Amino acid sequence: QVQLVESGGGLVQPGGSLRLSCAVTGRPDNWDWMYWLRQEPGKEVDWVARISLAEGHTNYKNSVKGRFTISQDSARNTLYLEMNNLKTEDTATYFCARVDPTRRWTNPNSRGQGTQVTVSS
Repeated sequence: QVQLVESGGGLVQPGGSLRLSCAVTGRPDNWDWMYWLRQEPGKEVDWVARISLAEGHTNYKNSVKGRFTISQDSARNTLYLEMNNLKTEDTATYFCARVDPTRRWTNPNSRGQGTQVTVSS
């Protein structure tokens, strides 16, 4: 059973940076994708970025392209989300999630409890 625990959230001013981490216990399958999701206040969960474990391919939501970077350490023990030039609209609870090839990100195999990111002056 893969378990995920996020950390690194906090309060940051617009234009600032944060790096989120997701500790991964258990062994995801090689063909899984790891996602960062977020839920803005009053809205549904949305995907932000994803990375394929097999080849390291990445994809980003248009609104974060060029500002956010998803990565993983070589041992696949930790997933990261580097967030730069943060905007107030990035305020949300951020989750990491594991999704196997038979599922969509809306129904992940596992998801962490989330970490709060607040962008405000």
